[in-house]
Amino acid sequence: MAHRVYGMAFAKLYPLYVTKVGRKGRSREELDQVLRWLTGYSEAGLVEALADGRDLAAFFAQAPALNPARDQVTGVICGVRIEAITEPLMREIRILDKLVDELARGRPLSKILRGGAG
Repeated sequence: MAHRVYGMAFAKLYPLYVTKVGRKGRSREELDQVLRWLTGYSEAGLVEALADGRDLAAFFAQAPALNPARDQVTGVICGVRIEAITEPLMREIRILDKLVDELARGRPLSKILRGGAG
């Protein structure tokens, strides 16, 4: 059974992410850098993903190049250890949530991107 969140439009979540990081003094550009690092989308690709209303399942399925270093993202999000999530799409969504949380908490971008460039 698919989780309800899989059908949620990325364009509905994105403004929530922008608001969350903005409240902590982080910029939309930093958020976009994190998204590009995770998914391989270009800036134009992110704009397209926001404009075409794709859901989270399609957002990750159509990601040009999921970063192999995303496996280094560990910890607890929503009370669940990321490393313990076996469902691939849910794991990707929770990794994204964790990265957004790290950005909002003021963690340096170089550490959020696990030492890689955005």
